[in-house]
Amino acid sequence: MSKRLNKEDWLKAGFRALTEAGVAALKAEPMARRLNTTKGSFYWHFADVPAFHDAMLHTWEARAYDDIVAQLETHETSVLKLRALGQIAVSGAPEEYGGMALEPAIRAWGRSDAAVSEAVARVDGLRMQYLAKLMQDIGLSNPELVRILYASFIGMEDLSSRDALENGAAMGTLVDLILALYQ
Repeated sequence: MSKRLNKEDWLKAGFRALTEAGVAALKAEPMARRLNTTKGSFYWHFADVPAFHDAMLHTWEARAYDDIVAQLETHETSVLKLRALGQIAVSGAPEEYGGMALEPAIRAWGRSDAAVSEAVARVDGLRMQYLAKLMQDIGLSNPELVRILYASFIGMEDLSSRDALENGAAMGTLVDLILALYQ
C-alpha cells in the first residue's frame, strides 16, 4: 500500500519540480504524475493551482527568512551570526526542497509572476534589514557593504546551482574581509 500524501509532500514535490523543470511543471497533472498519484489527491489539499502556488510561496517565504533568522539567533554575537549567515547562504535549501537550485528558480519564476516577484522583494527587504542590523551591531554601517554582501549571497547560490561547486570558503573569505574593516 502506498503512503498517503499530505500537503507537505505536495509542496516538497512542487519545489523539486520548480528547480528541475520550471514553473510549467507546477500544475496538477504534471505534479500528480511526478508523485505517481491522481489529480484528486492534489485537489484534496489545494483548491486549485493558484492555491498551490500561494502555499509554495508562503512556505518559501517562511523558510527563506523566519527559519534562517531562528537559526542565526542561536549564535551569541553578531560576528558569529554574520559568519553563520554566510555559510547558510551558500548551503541552499534542504535537498527535499530543491537544494541549491531553489532560490534561483524562485527568482526566475518571479520574473514572470507578479505575486512571486512581490514575495521575493519582501524576503530581500527583510534579509537586507537583518543583515544591515548585524553589520551595524559590529560597527559597519555602510549600506553599500550590505548590498554587496547580500548580492554575493544571491550570486553564489545561483552560481553553485549551475556549476555544483562549493562556495563556503569563498563566502567565508568575503565575510572575513568585511569583518577586517571593523577590526
